[in-house]
Amino acid sequence: MKQHTIQKAVSIKGIGLHTGQEVALQFKPAPINHGVKFQRIDLEGQPILLADANKVSSTNRSTTIATSKASISTVEHVLSALIGSGIDNVLIEINGAEVPILDGSANPFVQLFQEAGKEEQEAERDYFVIKTPIHYKNEETGSEYWALPSNEFEVTSMIDFNSDILGQQFARLDTLADYETEIASCRTFVFLRELKALLAQGLIKGGDLDNAIVIVDEEVSQDELDALAKDLGKDSIKIEQKGILNTTTLRFQNEPARHKLLDVIGDLALIGKPIKGKIIATKPGHTANVEFAKLLKKEYQAIKKLKGKPDYDPTKEPLLDSVQIAAMLPHRYPFLLVDKIIELSEGHVVGVKNVTFNENYFQGHFPNNPVLPGVLQLEAMAQTGGILALSTVPDPENWDTYFLKIDNAKFKYKVVPGDTVLFKLEMTAPIRRGIVQMTGIAYVGNRIVSEAELTAQIVRRS
Repeated sequence: MKQHTIQKAVSIKGIGLHTGQEVALQFKPAPINHGVKFQRIDLEGQPILLADANKVSSTNRSTTIATSKASISTVEHVLSALIGSGIDNVLIEINGAEVPILDGSANPFVQLFQEAGKEEQEAERDYFVIKTPIHYKNEETGSEYWALPSNEFEVTSMIDFNSDILGQQFARLDTLADYETEIASCRTFVFLRELKALLAQGLIKGGDLDNAIVIVDEEVSQDELDALAKDLGKDSIKIEQKGILNTTTLRFQNEPARHKLLDVIGDLALIGKPIKGKIIATKPGHTANVEFAKLLKKEYQAIKKLKGKPDYDPTKEPLLDSVQIAAMLPHRYPFLLVDKIIELSEGHVVGVKNVTFNENYFQGHFPNNPVLPGVLQLEAMAQTGGILALSTVPDPENWDTYFLKIDNAKFKYKVVPGDTVLFKLEMTAPIRRGIVQMTGIAYVGNRIVSEAELTAQIVRRS
């Protein structure tokens, strides 16, 4: 699947749910790999904010992203609409601190994106593919999430507010193709008993019976309703149907559960990558949604780093064994640190080092806690890179490879006896005047244990 942006710029304006201020948004096409970014055009310097889980500053009744220069709240509905509409790259110019609530759902944004049209871009989508179950639970709220393998993005939400009126509800989206008809129009909701507290916090200044479902699950006198109407700036309000303080009917019997599903999609958009997997959310809320999004983002980043990890089958015949390696490199025991070469091309090489307790350096390097020295990891990495460099000359036995520079060396996990280390070296520039530039990564299992940028020179032996 290719990335998509919108074909033309489109605009919309409305009132912020919590600020009560009118705000205008303009959506503009954006290039590949741009992602979703907001720009506060009302502030000096017009700062840009990336829609990122690590930029979330508040989850009090909505999701707010912020930098040191700006913040934008209630981003979840528009992000949900972008995911549901299959739009990857867009710049959202906004002249205020909060995305407008509109009718309390994502549907106005979905309709706007249809007006804008979608444009396919050249780059492929980089999906976060869920391959193994990922679990998160918030012990305080009871919110619980699972991400499970699936060929599509599926979401299930289950809510239980211990309310006779609302009851336990369940909603499911099997494919994003159904987002517009099944999820987009579902509005936000609030309990009547929560309204006064929210008003006291200075929130929901833009709240209206037209943009939220108000659920009444306890007895309320008309005097209390009249007082609330005054707070909301209404002439009067009353319960038109059992349990709902609205003059409109529910769009779906389980509209609250569907809206929670809408919010889950919007908050998980903060991962920054589309998901291929099944999400199951029990008692979801913005705080737990964002914490789960951070966990998934961290997992995605770890997987991305391991995308280049070589596959190693110890039963498969190597390209070069230790005897053949010794014929190319000048090193000998105890300094020949590569046992096998399992991959070799014009631009990369993969070597194998089996670490045993019998290595000579373990006698003096942490004898009671043997750890492979970091400098020897770099040496083994360099020897593997030497094979790559020497493979470019017809008579490698007559050439030597010498270090010129090591940059950005990092050691992330200790390497101990029993470990099998895979060293992957890739050229970062063509060889010129014998100068070889490479990046090296050392793996043990599914961990990166060390990495560095190496510069060496191959010199004919005199």
